[in-house]
Amino acid sequence: MVVAMGLSACGGGDGGDGASTTVRVTLANHVWTDNVKQALPEFEKQTGLKVEITQLGEDQLSDQYNVKLNAGSSDIDVMMYRPLQEGKLFAKNKYLADLSAQVKSAAWDFSDFQGGPVEATAYEGKPVGVPIITEQEVLYYRKDLLDEAGLSAPPKTLDELKAAAAKVKAAEPDVAGFVARTGKSAAVTQFSSFLYSFGGDFVDSGGKAAVSSDAAKQAYALYGGLIKDSGPANVSTDMGWPEAMAIFTQGKAAFYTEANSLYKNATDPAKSKVSDQVGFAPFPAGPAGSKPYNIPSWALGINAGSENTDNAWKFIEWATSKEQTLAQQKSGVPGARSSVWADPEGISTFPEDLAEAIEASTKAGVGHDRPLVVKVAEAREIVGQPLVDAITGKDAGAAADTANAMFQKFLDDEAR
Repeated sequence: MVVAMGLSACGGGDGGDGASTTVRVTLANHVWTDNVKQALPEFEKQTGLKVEITQLGEDQLSDQYNVKLNAGSSDIDVMMYRPLQEGKLFAKNKYLADLSAQVKSAAWDFSDFQGGPVEATAYEGKPVGVPIITEQEVLYYRKDLLDEAGLSAPPKTLDELKAAAAKVKAAEPDVAGFVARTGKSAAVTQFSSFLYSFGGDFVDSGGKAAVSSDAAKQAYALYGGLIKDSGPANVSTDMGWPEAMAIFTQGKAAFYTEANSLYKNATDPAKSKVSDQVGFAPFPAGPAGSKPYNIPSWALGINAGSENTDNAWKFIEWATSKEQTLAQQKSGVPGARSSVWADPEGISTFPEDLAEAIEASTKAGVGHDRPLVVKVAEAREIVGQPLVDAITGKDAGAAADTANAMFQKFLDDEAR
């Protein structure tokens, strides 16, 4: 769907900073966008600026950016983008303005933003975006199945998760002890928390492929083994979140690791047969501790080609303020500011145990859930293959070695 909205009549010209009273903002179809549109009259009254919003679906948004930004167009001032999907491409191509000077605003307080999302919206050490919507990976579980298995609390470690999943599966053969995404690309993001919690990453500190490290091999083996040994019967290897979530919400699994942003699928009685039995816990710790991803799924940036950067920043400063972030979070949009998670009002609309799990996740969270590269889709296919091999009973270590060689070639090619 394309919605081009002139939310107020245009005023002023389109010249340099100070000459224009119009800010042209391109946003994705999202609850965050709907909330901003409702609050816009307040911003326009405060600033005297007029905001023109172009609202697009994700694919259309990407298409428009590819065309306009590549042409050096100046008719986009503020852009909503996905830091982990196209952020590196945009920054490398100099589509995103350096915001180093803007983020020093004391009243706005950049230090209030969580470390992981800030890391993901920087390029070569400089901020090029402001995170607006975050996601963390948490453990979904069935309270009743834990009780039946004699488990007094959800697992706190990955070893405990493995043992608990096996115990449930043994006691209830028709119920999976564990379910998660299995598609080689789709599973990469959720696998990342396993990888980090074992002490690994997709790339090492020297920029080399690291998916054949001991930590990575252990993580691949554990994730794949959980599905193979305690997962659903005849499990497919092409499940994304809708398929995995469906198994959980139909009452066919005890444990499920997934993005917190999808929690209402599990707790809404209209969507879930087990809505009254769903609990949430922090991501279980591995040898390196509990290190789930804590990422910005969306951010705001300023088009480097804009001739209206002062007013563009005024919009971003307002839209990402403590007040707006709190209002967004109360409507169910998880924010990137630490203050809103510390505010009882900020967590009032979340299940209490989910809010606690998210707060724990933000402290040690890692700011990416996939390789930080330009060609993200291709990289995910490569690093996700060992997951499929492990799920189907193949040697996860050998698969990791093969994937590492392919991923290193990919990195070398991309660096040229």
